[in-house]
This record gives sequence, structure tokens and C-alpha cells, in this order.
Amino acid sequence: TLDAFLAESFAVPAPAAQMLWLTPELKSRAAKVLDHPYAGMRVKYWREGNRTAWVIDEVGKERPITIGVVVSAGHIEQVKVLAFRESRGGEVRYPFFTKQFVNAGLRDGDRLDRTIDGITGATLSVWAVTKVSRLALLFHSEVMRNG
Repeated sequence: TLDAFLAESFAVPAPAAQMLWLTPELKSRAAKVLDHPYAGMRVKYWREGNRTAWVIDEVGKERPITIGVVVSAGHIEQVKVLAFRESRGGEVRYPFFTKQFVNAGLRDGDRLDRTIDGITGATLSVWAVTKVSRLALLFHSEVMRNG
């Protein structure tokens, strides 16, 4: 659940939710990361110092996957699949997959600075988790840049 993810990610009580309003430039960069326009005008996040947590939905094959990402000092600290609704590809929920993202950052072009190994039969779910991870890093950098 969201509450469990936040409790695991921050000291209790978790920080209050904040909103990042998406400028046209940020929306454009987010669309390039996702390969489709980001649906909202703002995104909710939680922040404590230089750590942020993001909970973002991205469609795998047909259904949304809810993914939580914790970013600290510009690198991923944790990726957790909070809700998986697809009929296939559920392997992305397990630590053997999500631990690949730990300490990943962004390089030029808003790409991850490492290669993420795929899972046979779960390609679209892997892509969804990877895109959300990149998006969380992008949004984190924007929050840190703007104070």
C-alpha cells in the first residue's frame, strides 16, 4: 500500500505530500521518457531533505502498474511495485529485478546510466518500471533544482 511504502521509505510519520507542477519543458521531457504524453499537470511526491518518493502509474501491456521509487541525491534508492494488474510479467515485483535500479542515475538524454536486464515474457512490464524509474529521477532533479 501507499502508506506501507511511505513508512518503509521515511521516518514515521512520513512527510506531507507535495506537488510538482509540470512546466511545458518538463512535460516535454516526461513525454520523451514515457514515449507518450504525461497525463497530468502535476505530480504528487514526498520529500525529506534530499530524498524524494514518487508513486506513478504506467501501463504495461494493457493495465496500469503502480510503482514507487525513492530517490536520494540523484540516485535511486529503492523501486517497489505497489500494484500489479497485468496477467503476465509479474516478475517485475520481485527484488531480483528491482534491485537492478539501486544507485542508478540519469545520463544525457534522461536515460539510465546502466542497462537493466529484461525478463522473458515481461518486456512491457520491464519497460514500464524502467520508464517510471527514469521519470522519478527526472522529477527529483527538478525538485532539487528548484529548492
